[in-house]
Amino acid sequence: MMNNALLIFVKNLLYGQVKTRLAATVGNDNAMEIYRQLLQHTNSVCKNIHADKIVFYSDFIEEDIWNKREFKKEIQWGNDLAERMKNAFIKAFDNGYEKAIIIGTDCPQIDQTILENAFTQLNYFDIVLGPATDGGYYLLGMKTFFAVFFENIKWSTDTVLKKTIEICNQNKLSYVLLPELTDIDEEKDMHLIQFLK
Repeated sequence: MMNNALLIFVKNLLYGQVKTRLAATVGNDNAMEIYRQLLQHTNSVCKNIHADKIVFYSDFIEEDIWNKREFKKEIQWGNDLAERMKNAFIKAFDNGYEKAIIIGTDCPQIDQTILENAFTQLNYFDIVLGPATDGGYYLLGMKTFFAVFFENIKWSTDTVLKKTIEICNQNKLSYVLLPELTDIDEEKDMHLIQFLK
C-alpha cells in the first residue's frame, strides 16, 4: 500500500441526476455529455498519480472508465456531502494512509501537476486547499483527520473556502492554497470545456 490516498468523489452517470444546475438551462442530454467528459478528464488526470486512488460513487459501484486494477471502488455514505467527505477521510486514515486528498469531478482545469503538488505541499503544511472561483474548493488535503472541517459550514455557498481558512487559523493549522480554478456548474462556465482532454 502507498502512503498517499487520492479520494475521488463521483456521481453515477444517471440521466437527469448529474449537473442539474447546468441541465436547467442546457438540457439533460448536454449535461450528461459534459459530465461524461468531466469524468473522462478526471480519470486521465488521476491515473498516473503516485497514490492509492479510491473512487467513491454517489449511489452504486459499477464497471466503467475507472479500471479496478488502477482504482479502488467504494460507495459514499452519510446524510449530506460534508458527512460523506468526512467518512471518506476517516476511512483513509483508519486504513493507515499518511496523506489524503479529496477531489470531485467538476473541474476541467485540474491536472496531474496540481495533484502531485498538493501531495508535496503536505510535507510542509497541515492542510492544502484548492480554491474555486465560486468561493468553495475543488481539493482538500490533510495528513491528520480534523472533523472540524466538516462542521458548521454552509455548503454550496460562496463562503466555504473562507470558513475553511478561518478553521485553519482558529486551530493553528498551517495551510497552503493551490491555483484558483473554476468548476463547470452553470451555463456561464461552458467555455471551460476546452480544457477537457
